[in-house]
Amino acid sequence: MNILLVYPKYPNTFWSWETILKIVHKKAAFPPLGLLTVAAMLPASWQKKLIDMNVSDLKNEDLGRADYVFVSAMITQRESAREVIRHCNRLGVKVIAGGPLFTTGYEEFDGVDHFIVGEAEDTLPVFLGDLEKGCAKKIYISDVRPDVAKTPIPLWELINPKNYVSLSVQFSRGCPFDCEFCDIVVMNGRVPRVKCPDQVLRELDAIHKTNFHGMVLIVDDNFIGNKVKVKAMLSELINWQEKNHFPFSFSTEASINLADEGELMDMMVKAGFNQVFLGLETPSPAGLAECGKFQNKNRDVVASIKKIQRHGLHPLGGFIVGFDSDPKEIFEQQIEFIQKAGVVVAMVGMLQALPKTRLYERLSREGRILRASSGNNTDCFLNFRPKMDQKVLMDGYKKIIGTIYSPKKYYERMCTFLREYNPYSKKDRRMNWASLKAFARSVWYIGLNGRWVDKWYYWKMLFVGFFKYRRAFPEVVAMLIYGLHLREVAKSIQKA
Repeated sequence: MNILLVYPKYPNTFWSWETILKIVHKKAAFPPLGLLTVAAMLPASWQKKLIDMNVSDLKNEDLGRADYVFVSAMITQRESAREVIRHCNRLGVKVIAGGPLFTTGYEEFDGVDHFIVGEAEDTLPVFLGDLEKGCAKKIYISDVRPDVAKTPIPLWELINPKNYVSLSVQFSRGCPFDCEFCDIVVMNGRVPRVKCPDQVLRELDAIHKTNFHGMVLIVDDNFIGNKVKVKAMLSELINWQEKNHFPFSFSTEASINLADEGELMDMMVKAGFNQVFLGLETPSPAGLAECGKFQNKNRDVVASIKKIQRHGLHPLGGFIVGFDSDPKEIFEQQIEFIQKAGVVVAMVGMLQALPKTRLYERLSREGRILRASSGNNTDCFLNFRPKMDQKVLMDGYKKIIGTIYSPKKYYERMCTFLREYNPYSKKDRRMNWASLKAFARSVWYIGLNGRWVDKWYYWKMLFVGFFKYRRAFPEVVAMLIYGLHLREVAKSIQKA
């Protein structure tokens, strides 16, 4: 059996990092971890090839040799996924589709022979058994939450790791919180399921054998969903990193209550974590209550962020406008909140109602759903009728973006962050050769060939970073490169 696994193309979004890719000489930000894991679940005797369309083109000869094409995608890859399906249909190749896009919206797609809805550890074996017997069904759905400790190691040999900025590992699945707008609970449930430390280390060994060195993204829905288990894993990870001379740094996603866990943060930093994405959403208590973000309520969020920074972690943040309770002052409040907290890489988006979330169901009952979500909340796309006047919301959103991504405000946040940041001092955290090359290219793209205002702040921050915050100099360079991408994102938003 010849199997072709296809990962559709991402549009240019906040998370595509397209501007950064040319500086670091990579083709894509992250590999298709889901497809690589699914490939490991297929029979070993089958021939497998993976095409990541963010890295290389999908060719007719690849499709012509395939007995089946497996497609997996996120919501924002919807249009590219449709084209892949149409391409397969034209050539008469059977299509099997799964992953987040199809789990929450398979009803939207024609031309798919078999849907694997839900978590593949439970549904895929049943499908494979039926396929072997010649009685495969159209749809395989299960609400079972499988034991992720039985998930196999991804088949990294199907990709070239050098094409990617970061590789990926999953430690846990699920989140204990239930934010109204979030589809994590729909797909993965509220009880975090974890892998044993030995399994995580085996996955890291597999990545290490590819000779990849650099950032590894822990793709968990909430890394600290099970704090006891994550501490046990970190203890083993620290030993593994020391034994292997720290080949990786790590980033992940967590909830703001991470700030309450000093020991856990210290362990993360010792293990090589230097970035954590936080769902901060809004400074409005009414907005937090509306969306069920109770973990952010009744706390000084800015103080919590600064505590995380002082422990040696660089918080990235997600923010949302468009809640029913948002006042007209919310736009200025968001700007002040972001600047005061020193969240340098701030992803601000307009609220979208994702399919099958509690938000979608509520707005549907109220007759306010207008269209399917784009899955990209920075594209000025509203898929529901907001309470606030739409023009006021759009103009206010663009004001936030135009302000916080402007060079002046961006570099002010860098300074606010650096005043608090206390980086881990191990020599293994110094800039490696790849980082030095990226630094040299940033000098060319920003310091020498950027707009005059970009050049001014770039050189200013390089000197400030080198002479005042030398221990944080790798982060300074990274933030300068992020800034170039964010300004390009701002331009596209202002034109939308």
